[in-house]
Amino acid sequence: MLRVLAVDDEEPALGELLYLLRADPRVRTAEGAGDATAALRRIGRALESGPDGEETIDVVFLDIHMPGLTGLDVARLLAGFARPPLVVFVTAHEGFALTAFDLKAVDYVLKPVRRERLAEAVRRVHELVHATAPPTVAAAPEQIPVELGGVTRFVAVDDIAYVEAHGDYARLHTDQGSHLVRIPLSTLEERWADRGFVRIHRSHLVALDRVEELRLDGGATSVRVGATDLAVSRRHARHLRDLLLRRAGG
Repeated sequence: MLRVLAVDDEEPALGELLYLLRADPRVRTAEGAGDATAALRRIGRALESGPDGEETIDVVFLDIHMPGLTGLDVARLLAGFARPPLVVFVTAHEGFALTAFDLKAVDYVLKPVRRERLAEAVRRVHELVHATAPPTVAAAPEQIPVELGGVTRFVAVDDIAYVEAHGDYARLHTDQGSHLVRIPLSTLEERWADRGFVRIHRSHLVALDRVEELRLDGGATSVRVGATDLAVSRRHARHLRDLLLRRAGG
């Protein structure tokens, strides 16, 4: 069973979160802290106690906006330890999901907290804590958080065929559908360059291994990705062709 620390500077919100956590049969103990300083003191005792000690904490449910150190600050500090507790963010602000993803958060729960949504977060933590092997740090960047009707889900980067620019947003296209995220295309281009994504147009980023055809028609270049044809700009055409030929030859 899980040993939980919940952190929120708003007493009613903290009380409600603790009530829901203690009602979950997978939770052994649920303690509360009203600010980041108190939380770090408690986490420090847990780390000193060791993984099998009485003071151990398996997961911290963190609010983001708090006076002094924020929940994001706490998560960054925890990342410096060899075996820190897992982190789940609980916040009223959906705009920090990408940062939470970079900080290896297990989940991102939006307020007001719904019982079933919190139960899903607890399930994810429970599976990780009781896995036969601990999750590797490198596994987290293979997913990206997306918001669907107030629920944060994690889409595997390997499932994304191409990305379409929408101003400061980007639409991720997978075989199952598409998801709009608040991340510029240029950011994803830089972040996923070593994962085989390449810019083919100012509006499109494609996964190289999803390109099925390269077409040249009257000086215009396009690629077929699944059932979709995407235009390739002149400035990107030669680089893309070289990459595809190199991949085919390798």
